[in-house]
Order: sequence, then structure tokens, then C-alpha cells
Amino acid sequence: MNANFNKTRSNKWLLTLLAFLPVGAFAAGPPQPSSLSLPVTQLMVVIIIFLLIAIVLLANVLVGAAKIKLQEEKAATEKKKNNNTPALMMIGAMSLLSLNAFGADNPTPETVTPASYGGLTPVGYFTLAGVVLLELLILLLLIYNIKFLLRKQRTGIAEREDTVALAHKPNAFKTWWANINRFKPIKEEAEIDLGHDYDGIRELDNRLPPWWLYGFYASIIFAGIYLVRYHVLHSAPLSKEELQISLAKAEAEKQAYLKKSKANIDENTVKYLTDPADLEAGKQIFTTTCTACHLADGGGLVGPNLTDDYWLHGCSIQDIFKSIKYGWPEKGMKSWKDDYSPLQIEQIASYVKSLHGTKPKTPKEPQGTLCTDQGSATTTDSTQKSAAAIQ
Repeated sequence: MNANFNKTRSNKWLLTLLAFLPVGAFAAGPPQPSSLSLPVTQLMVVIIIFLLIAIVLLANVLVGAAKIKLQEEKAATEKKKNNNTPALMMIGAMSLLSLNAFGADNPTPETVTPASYGGLTPVGYFTLAGVVLLELLILLLLIYNIKFLLRKQRTGIAEREDTVALAHKPNAFKTWWANINRFKPIKEEAEIDLGHDYDGIRELDNRLPPWWLYGFYASIIFAGIYLVRYHVLHSAPLSKEELQISLAKAEAEKQAYLKKSKANIDENTVKYLTDPADLEAGKQIFTTTCTACHLADGGGLVGPNLTDDYWLHGCSIQDIFKSIKYGWPEKGMKSWKDDYSPLQIEQIASYVKSLHGTKPKTPKEPQGTLCTDQGSATTTDSTQKSAAAIQ
């Protein structure tokens, strides 16, 4: 293969040499003054030679680049046979053009015409100029093809690199997980082994994971800010102070709500109700809940008699309300504050108060101490009438 390549190169230079031999060597008749002695001809010949050399070099480069591309496409075998043909055909064409150009510079004595282009005939001058232009065009075409092949080569390499990079692109989650843990792999644990072994458990000098370190650093910063704000500047309440503020706020809201609610009744604000509707509501609850101990007419059974003047825990409306609300567990009476609202307890207390002075069927003997209350039912005729009407 090397011998064929060297032979081809020899043929190229031989054809190039033959292209520029004086035409007079091939013309018949006595020697005539050569057109090569003219400055214009010499300049054109030099330009043609340099351009031809450049064409040959670029043709070799282009052929080499084409070989590489053909090898990548697995078609080098068919293309190698003809890889020098374009260059040889170019050189042959240049040789023929050169012969024609020099042949026109040796006219016979009968056809001699005066030179008008630096001593050259118009035909010779334009022929040489045409050769120069043709070589320039070929040169430009070769440069364009070389650039095209190089660009295509770079594009192919870039596409292959992108394909490889995409195929080996690591998983984003796995990369993030490895970064936030960042432990030494098992195969590198020998580098951080401290040599301490406890029942097969080896001690490693391993770095703490970044997430733990960053959390620790953040807690230090938070502790510093907390210390300055709560214990130095006192710009925010401590936990105990915050609790007291919350309790005070809740109490204020509770009082505001109770002021607007009918449930704003306690042992200090309770009043004796004389409205028949309130007394009837109290009687309904008393009949359902209190008759087991006091009988329906209030004469007393387990509990004391509610109609006489003797009371165990006071006979005022406040005392009765308090007894119903909190009860007397030691004496068998439960607290009813969780069962009935303050308004309902007030209605029950008012009904019990209305029973004072009535005549039950089987009254129980008096218990407690004698009690006289200015707000009791026995002091007003209207109360007596209301109780009588209910019964």
C-alpha cells in the first residue's frame, strides 16, 4: 500500500513538471523568443505554481479527512482505490491548460501579433488568468470541504459525548442523599479504623454526616438568639410569663362573654325568680331529679323537709343556689353544676324557695336551725299565690 502511495505522489510531481516545460521543446521549427521571459508571464507562473502546491496540500488534507470519516462509517475499503483520482485529474487539467497557454505564445512568423498585455497576447494572458482563477476556485472549494468535514466530525464527537454523559448521568436523589450523609465507603474504612474492637464491633473515626452537623450549628445559633432575647433584652416573655398572660387574657374573655350571656349567674348574683314560666321550668327539673330525696311536694324523705322554717345550710336564695350548685357530698347530695346551667339552677332554687310555707302530705320532722329570710316566700303574698298556682 505504501508503494502505491509513493508511486502516486511521483506521478503527481511528474505531471506538474511536464505542465510547465517550455512549449518550444514541442514546437517544430526554429526556436522563437520564449514568453517565459516576460515579467507578466513569470509572475503568473509563480502564482500558478504556488496555488497548485496549495491545492495539492489541501487535497491531501481533504483526502485524509475523508479517509477518517469513511473509516468511521466502515466504508474505507471501497473508497481507498479512488482516493487519489481527483487530485491526479486536477493536476492533469492544470497541465493541459498550461500547455495551451505556452503554445499560444509561439506563433509562426506569418501570424505574429503585437503583445498588448505586458508582452502577452490577449489569448495567452486570459488563459493564464483563467488558470489562476480556476485554481483559486478549487482552493476555496477544498477549504470549504475541509471545514465541512471538520464541523461534521466535531458534531459527531459532541453527540457521542452527550450520549455517554446522559447514559452515565447519576440519579439526582442518590447524589443528594450521598452528599448529606457523606460517609466513607466500606472499602475505605480501613483508613479510619482506630484499631479498637469490641466483640466484633470496630471503632471508626468517621466524620459526622453534614445534616447532623448543620442541625447542631443551627441549634447553637438559635440558643444564642434565644438567650439574648429572653434573658438579656427581655423583649419577649418567658414560658411562665406567657402562661400568666394567656390565663389573664382567657379570664378577661370569659368575663366579657358572661356579661353578654344569660349564664352569668352565680351564688353572688342569683335572684329569686317569680315569673310563672321560670317556676314551672324549675318544677319540671325538681320533679325529675329531686323527688327521690325530697318528694314531689317537698315534704322530705331521705333529704330534709323544704317547706318548714328549719334549714341545714341556710334558707336564702343564695344559700339554696349554692347547695344545688356545689352539693353536700358528705351528706349524700351531689353537685349539679355539671348537669345544669346556672340559669337552670337558679330556676330550681327559686322553685324550692317557693315551697316554703306549703303543706305537704307527709312532712318530715324539722332539721337544722330556724331560719327567717327577708327574701323568702313567706314575706310576700305574691310569692304565696305563685307557689299555690304551680301546685
